[in-house]
Amino acid sequence: MKALKYRELDVAELERQQQDTQDQLFRLRFQIGMGQAEGLKKYRGLRKDRARLLTILSEKKSQGETAVQVAAVKTADDKKKSKKSK
Repeated sequence: MKALKYRELDVAELERQQQDTQDQLFRLRFQIGMGQAEGLKKYRGLRKDRARLLTILSEKKSQGETAVQVAAVKTADDKKKSKKSK
């Protein structure tokens, strides 16, 4: 899946996708270890997809935390201003 499609998803959906990808990677590693090397190309693709997911997930989480922190600061500033004006 391309990064643009991942960016459209919310955090909960991205976490679910990441867990599914992790499970698929586990199964493919097991198959490759048993000598079934037909999944090597898919394994490499899944690793890249997982990296995209984790990158976008961390971006979204950091943006969400920043937005919450900014809102809290604005609220605190508004309270201070309203007390001074009284």
